[in-house]
Amino acid sequence: MIFLRAFAVTTAAGAAVLATALPSSAINSYNSTPAPERTEVGALVATWDDDGDPATPDRVDWVCSGTMIDADTFLTAAHCTTDWPDNVKFYVSLDQDVQSGLDAAARKHPGDPAAQAAAIAVQGTAHSHPGYPGPASDTHDIAVIQLPAAEVKARWSFTPATLPTVGQLGRLGPQGLNATDWFVAGYGTQEAVNGPGGHTHPGGGVRMKAPVTFNALNDSWARLAMTAPQGNGGACYGDSGGPNFAVIGGRNVLAATTITGDGPCYATNVTYRLDTPGARAFLSPFVKLP
Repeated sequence: MIFLRAFAVTTAAGAAVLATALPSSAINSYNSTPAPERTEVGALVATWDDDGDPATPDRVDWVCSGTMIDADTFLTAAHCTTDWPDNVKFYVSLDQDVQSGLDAAARKHPGDPAAQAAAIAVQGTAHSHPGYPGPASDTHDIAVIQLPAAEVKARWSFTPATLPTVGQLGRLGPQGLNATDWFVAGYGTQEAVNGPGGHTHPGGGVRMKAPVTFNALNDSWARLAMTAPQGNGGACYGDSGGPNFAVIGGRNVLAATTITGDGPCYATNVTYRLDTPGARAFLSPFVKLP
């Protein structure tokens, strides 16, 4: 169950993974708090065609989360930047409350998705891993949005996230990773709520954070526990591409990005490791690696 926010789009490929738009607030409702201090964490915003006339966009919304890893590079997931209509355009916002910003922009610029997106975000160019989707062992689910640094700097002040060194998680090993503090951040929706129509996922569009704990390490994946009784929070739909920080040596290291998990968003966050040779090879043209 991929943690892309759900939408209805017109392309057949998009329809396979996207469903219905959801309203505003969360990461989840348990053990989570707002994260106004995580100014390097942002939301991926998209405009796209939804009426069969590709000349102009008629939809705009936030769709995923991500992190600034230098002055002009926003890291997210490849499943957030692929399988869209041809005229999709991507923007990045580092606002704390992106949903409220979009709501205000819709009132100010009715019927103009491009103006609404520009009111809260900076347009960029997406670069998805050319090998996505790869095999289950490494799906290559990683992408960046290259942004005009001057425009980003004019809107927001932030310190880019610290990336891990090569093999850093592997060197810590299970014992070291168990002893490490972890937290997830993003703009995603809350865990499943039962209703007359089945499960819904309320909330989303506000930057939140929550503690998680280490579960398992695979060659390309770090699995993190989101179980409430252990004091954890967790990620859900719309948190895809967003950061999972490990506190190593007193520093918040951007160890992995949210990709998938259990459908109700109660148990496990499956995250894409950033310390692997494959992830680093993709990132090296865009950012200086430690």
